[in-house]
Amino acid sequence: MAKKDYYELLGVSRNASADEIKKAYRKLAVRYHPDKNPGDKAAEEKFKQISEAYEVLKDEKKKAMYDQYGHAAFEGGMSGGGSSQGGGFQDPFDLFREVFGGGNGRGGGIFESFFGGGSSEAAQERGADLRYDLSITLEEAFSGVEKTVAYRRNAPCSCCRGTGCEPGTHPQTCSYCHGRGQVVTQQGFFSMSRTCSRCGGSGQVITTPCSRCRGSGAEEERTQVSVKVPAGIHDGAKLRFSHYGEAGRGGAGDLYILISIQPHEIFQRDGNNLILQQALPFTLATLGGTIQIPTLTGEANLKIPSGTQPGTFFKLRNYGMPQMRSSSKGDLLVQVSIEVPKKLNREQREKLEAFSEAMGEVAAGARSVKKK
Repeated sequence: MAKKDYYELLGVSRNASADEIKKAYRKLAVRYHPDKNPGDKAAEEKFKQISEAYEVLKDEKKKAMYDQYGHAAFEGGMSGGGSSQGGGFQDPFDLFREVFGGGNGRGGGIFESFFGGGSSEAAQERGADLRYDLSITLEEAFSGVEKTVAYRRNAPCSCCRGTGCEPGTHPQTCSYCHGRGQVVTQQGFFSMSRTCSRCGGSGQVITTPCSRCRGSGAEEERTQVSVKVPAGIHDGAKLRFSHYGEAGRGGAGDLYILISIQPHEIFQRDGNNLILQQALPFTLATLGGTIQIPTLTGEANLKIPSGTQPGTFFKLRNYGMPQMRSSSKGDLLVQVSIEVPKKLNREQREKLEAFSEAMGEVAAGARSVKKK
């Protein structure tokens, strides 16, 4: 499906100012944020699209490239950029957090009120994010792989379901801040607000804590998640799983899977290209011929022209790593070196000396010189 024009997505003209672009993004981001539209896949996709559009149009260099080349500017590595996601664009929730400031990007901080929450709801503490380091092979990064990750976390208490209250009871409105979560004090002409010390900013107090979790609303559990690693992923990429982190009164945090790719015994990776060091017998380099070389999909034929010199690179197109979310692939770059035999028998030496003489050379100790 063809991508929609970035200006059209944000509803701005092509000569819109940076402030107009930011204002349009803020309005749409709040409207389509997944936390305001739970379970609405269309809204979530729209949120990702407008985030991608804003990330490009807010940056003068990216905007200029887009104005000149359109979406092609960011395909096939043309943009020269990258991200932790491997796709060249920032996590939309991180972008949301940058624009609105503070919070966790999923409802919190100064934009909590956009999602219909009051001050007491905004103060509910979200659970901590977790990180898991997942090591994969180059072959798995080439083809994509699905892994099951098992880990321990604080999950919502099975007894009180995360409320922190003994079943059958409910939190009570804080009498100190009257449920606002903030206490306002007047000092002359100025009024100052601070987090309520009694309820911790939640606006509520638990009078009868859960006997299982003692009011924390969480308990440790061993859980697992199925991780689909896409083909072409890069070393250091992060995969985000919403609400798979630690439990909290304000909701669970996120789980971040950090990908590390193990070094390969024969291939080196350079972006989407692979590099292979291949030794050639000096006779093959001199006379030319065809050899078979290893690739990540089997063996391939490589034609060696006569007179090949050490350090020469040969390119096999589309034998490199796949580009994420694309059908294109990088190349396999083969750099050759020349093998010199360490030992020769009498017959081999005589023939090599005859060859040297035919080339107009005479042996002189450890070196060869041209005949005068």
